[in-house]
Amino acid sequence: MPQVAIFMGSISDEEKMRPCSDLLKELGVDHVFTVSSAHRTPERTARLVAEYEADGCQVFICAAGLAAHLAGAVAAKTTKPVLGVPLTASPLGGMDALLATVQMPPGFPVGTVALDKVGAKNAAWFAAQILALHDDKLATKIQKAREDFKTSVEKAAAGL
Repeated sequence: MPQVAIFMGSISDEEKMRPCSDLLKELGVDHVFTVSSAHRTPERTARLVAEYEADGCQVFICAAGLAAHLAGAVAAKTTKPVLGVPLTASPLGGMDALLATVQMPPGFPVGTVALDKVGAKNAAWFAAQILALHDDKLATKIQKAREDFKTSVEKAAAGL
């Protein structure tokens, strides 16, 4: 049973979103990583949201470029947290996807993170933090990772 569902609008988004799946795997978070499009496969998207939610999914992560309606389409179908990762896919450098992801109508929020791989990683961290509200082991893993980040910065500083 996936705790997190990661949806990408296109298979071409996999390279940018793979860090999200990798980090969730590293943290021991059960998840599914799939392609579903708000425009090309709207029925599939709605069906997957309903199926995963019925199976206990707690957080949805949606990544898309251009019009980037995927996160909003998912937010319209669930009351679970939805995190949006805008992707660069046009001459506008991702600004179109960022605005489409972040500008949601009241009552249908999408927690929006940074573009591309940085956003993918932060979406995984954010999803893990949401799950850690009720999972002390996961909270401990997140705290350990933060300690490791601190240690690496201090080591780098000492090496200068």
